[in-house]
Parts: sequence; structure tokens; C-alpha cells
Amino acid sequence: MNINLFSFFIVCLFFVIVIESVRRGILETKDALIWLFLSVILGILSLSRGLLELIADWLGIVYAPSLLFLFGLLSTIIMIFDLTRRISKLNQKVIHLTQEFALLKEQQRNSSSEFEEKRKENI
Repeated sequence: MNINLFSFFIVCLFFVIVIESVRRGILETKDALIWLFLSVILGILSLSRGLLELIADWLGIVYAPSLLFLFGLLSTIIMIFDLTRRISKLNQKVIHLTQEFALLKEQQRNSSSEFEEKRKENI
């Protein structure tokens, strides 16, 4: 099997997996758009050998199909960085919410103990 056809098959399979993940609610649409765009670009490059070889020559890459894997790797690194950034933001929000919850719980405990004291005074 030709490496370009194999790459195209893998890209098509990935495209279907992303679509199915969105349909089932596993993947958000905004994240899926990036993956779908990447799949379309890699699919076009894997089918158009002339364009792939032109870009590979321009970048000085000897074996043109390896350019597909380079694009995939770089895109994956960018996505991992973006996800790491999002996780850091969410972690900060969790810390803030945990602190706020602890303060509210303490405030509730204090107000309920004050209520008990007033009730005992009235008896």
C-alpha cells in the first residue's frame, strides 16, 4: 500500500472518529473544529502528491510523505500546549471555588451557632 493512501486512510478514520465524538457529546464543537480542519488539510496533502512534494522541497525535506507526519506532530504539540493552558486555568478556578466554598461553610457554621446561642438565651 502506498504511504500516501495509507496516510489518507488514517486521516479519514480520524475524521470519522472526531465527528462521532461530537455527535455523542464526548468532544466539544470548538475543539472538534480544529481537529477537523487539521484532518482536511492532511487529507488534501496526502492525496495531492505534487503539492506535498512542492512544500517538502521548499522546506528541504527529502521524503515528501514524512511532511504529513511532521504537520501532524506539530499540530499535536500545539493542541497539547493549548489543553495544558486550559487545564491550568481550570485548576486556578477550582482552587478559587474551593476557598470560596470553605469561607461560605465557615460563615454558615458561625451563623448557625449564633442562632443556637440566641435560642438557648430565650428558653
